[in-house]
Amino acid sequence: MTDLFEIVDAATAAFAQAVTPAELENAKALFLGKSGRMTELMKGMAALSVDEKKSRGAAINVAKQAIEAALTQRRQALADAELQLQLQAEALDVTLPGRQRGAGGLHPVSLTLERIEAIFGSMGFDVAQGPEIETDWFNFTALNTPEDHPARSMHDTFYVEGGTEKAPLLLRTHTSPMQIRHAVQHVKKYRDAVGADSSALFSGDMPEIRVIAPGRTYRVDSDATHSPMFHQCEGLWVGENVSFKDLKFVFTDFCRTFFESDDLVLRFRPSFFPFTEPSAEIDIQFAAGPLAGRWLEVAGSGQVHPNVIRNMGLDPEKFIGFAFGIGPDRLTMLRYGVNDLRLFFDGDIRFLSQFQ
Repeated sequence: MTDLFEIVDAATAAFAQAVTPAELENAKALFLGKSGRMTELMKGMAALSVDEKKSRGAAINVAKQAIEAALTQRRQALADAELQLQLQAEALDVTLPGRQRGAGGLHPVSLTLERIEAIFGSMGFDVAQGPEIETDWFNFTALNTPEDHPARSMHDTFYVEGGTEKAPLLLRTHTSPMQIRHAVQHVKKYRDAVGADSSALFSGDMPEIRVIAPGRTYRVDSDATHSPMFHQCEGLWVGENVSFKDLKFVFTDFCRTFFESDDLVLRFRPSFFPFTEPSAEIDIQFAAGPLAGRWLEVAGSGQVHPNVIRNMGLDPEKFIGFAFGIGPDRLTMLRYGVNDLRLFFDGDIRFLSQFQ
């Protein structure tokens, strides 16, 4: 029996010294293989008596089971060690933040439009939206722009299919058509409410029309300060006693609030627009900063032309008002110090992320 204990101890020691599965299998062959020590012991039982075979066979089986248990235990130890090495090699540092999509934000021009709407909203102006594909009537004729005006040229305006010879369709060249659209709806709503005659110009009492119309506009133009698609914000205030003085006060207050500067100076420079009379370009001058001392044009404005008031369905003898057109893209450039309009439309995340 002593020899069996020695074999079990020797096998256990050999298995423990194996550091790879291949070495373990070689050690197994020394003890349990076809020529292994346990196999040789089984072959030697042929010369034993029946009683000796029983006792010797039982002892050999016990020793063989002990060796197989040691082999299984070592196999599991090697597998666990290999798994740990693999886990270490493929380890993830769960303390690092996950890779996530960056949070988006509003475009700088959208930020400007929101700011414009908020400032004029505080002055009691409504916000109106309208179609970007416009009719010739609303875009030109109703705004007192004659048929021979240069703006109607194919070189200046994008005309689109779907209209007729008498009523062509185009991409609106400004948001001024919303003057007529909003005013007509406003007048119709009030006429219906009071039961006024809809066939004549309205000259009765009516709440004032006070509205801005921000949106996209289109012209055949493209350079560092112009784009074929750009933004505009039309403003309109019509009532019985709305004067040019109100225009100067409202727009001066808007500019100083928008740029957060009470030192801002405005200049109303005489100009011409077919839909206003008198008309003025509006320039601003900063008291400090890189643009200090320079006059910069930011809007066109004027007293609404009587023909435009008439096309709104109102009597120009009773109603009067002013209108202005702001370039939000230009205001964005001035507010953030951008010197090339095209940067707003390139979609470069490195540029846009500066405004978030």
